[in-house]
Amino acid sequence: MNKALRLLLWGLLALLLTAAVAAAAVLRIGLAPARDEWAVDWRLGPVTVPVGVPTVLRLATSPWIGPRLDGRRLQTVQGPIDLRWDAPRRQLALRCAPCRLGLSAMGSQPLQLAELRVTAQRDVDRLAGDIDAVPAAEGGAPAAPGLHGRWQGRLTQRDLHIDAQFDDAPIARWYAVLAPGLPELGRARIGGTAGGRLQVQLPAGTLGLQPRVGGFTVEGLGTDALLGARSNCGPSANLKPDSWLARAVLAAEDQRFFQHPGFDLIELQAAFDRNQHKGAVERGGSTLTQQLAKVLVTGGERTLQRKLRELLYAVDMEQQLGKARILQLYLDHAPWGRVCGAEAAARFYFGRSAARLEPAQAVWLAAMLHAPSAAAERWQREGGLDPQRVQWVAEGIRGISRAQREALLRSVAQARYPWPGSTPAPAR
Repeated sequence: MNKALRLLLWGLLALLLTAAVAAAAVLRIGLAPARDEWAVDWRLGPVTVPVGVPTVLRLATSPWIGPRLDGRRLQTVQGPIDLRWDAPRRQLALRCAPCRLGLSAMGSQPLQLAELRVTAQRDVDRLAGDIDAVPAAEGGAPAAPGLHGRWQGRLTQRDLHIDAQFDDAPIARWYAVLAPGLPELGRARIGGTAGGRLQVQLPAGTLGLQPRVGGFTVEGLGTDALLGARSNCGPSANLKPDSWLARAVLAAEDQRFFQHPGFDLIELQAAFDRNQHKGAVERGGSTLTQQLAKVLVTGGERTLQRKLRELLYAVDMEQQLGKARILQLYLDHAPWGRVCGAEAAARFYFGRSAARLEPAQAVWLAAMLHAPSAAAERWQREGGLDPQRVQWVAEGIRGISRAQREALLRSVAQARYPWPGSTPAPAR
């Protein structure tokens, strides 16, 4: 009896293994990528098989395979994805909750969403559907309104091009979805709307972003207290906006300072494109006001959440402090390698007050702000700064005559300033 039972069990096991091998073979044949097709490795139990992504997308959105996916759950690196099939619409729905989306252009930490819903319909090689990002519900209450958009896609054997349009929604709602944990959301009064267009190409992972922002306002963060704030960097330089150092700093860090409301969409988009191309955060896209918020409040962590906090404070500062005070605060707090603040920097590097800097000296200090510590190290090691950076700053200075600019460019080209050493030179 025991022998017969063992034979039966071995027979069943052999049957199961045969069925598993057959199923793997069917999958390998049916989903095998064609020549030059976009492919990924798919792990099926102990077996890893290459599959063609376009083939999988076509099958998953077809009326003969889509219904078999209804009720399934996939465990992915983005999070658990639940699948539903809407037969009347011939539409596949995906729900990822919670969801993690890696965006190298926005920092090392992935974007965390409470819930992301995507629908997909296919007409030959054209795809379309809806996107909804929903904030987390609190205390069993119904979920608050989220962000909605529509997307279209073009599928080829090698890639998928996606073009998504997000509806305008209150900026406060964008914060509730993208950064619900920010402590400022409990007291900030946020006005305005935002929307935009997002373009993605897979598998390359390239993104294009065109944001729309209207009427952005922030109140309640207490930045008006900075009206009388003193710097820990030393005495204030008390520089006027038309001083050489103030002009050089604006040329180096924020040439549209007097035109923007605390953020610069042109610069932010350029920074996003640059970071996307490099696959890391190389360019911040911050205005001078945002840099002041980073120095005084948020710190320099390269994450989307920190950037969104910085943006809130920058908009609030613009409304509470005004341009002249923001510029003065920045000059009095900015990092300059071995020291901080314009007055301390002028005395350390050139032995004179910030108000008495020569034009070329002002340009040198402004050129350091892009990377203060690295610039100071280069100056000490090589006896100077990056000449291309210095010239670029000089060429960007506004509000001076043609003769002044020509004289400035000559003096900058000839300037050779020795490293001052660890002890500041005596004041003049």
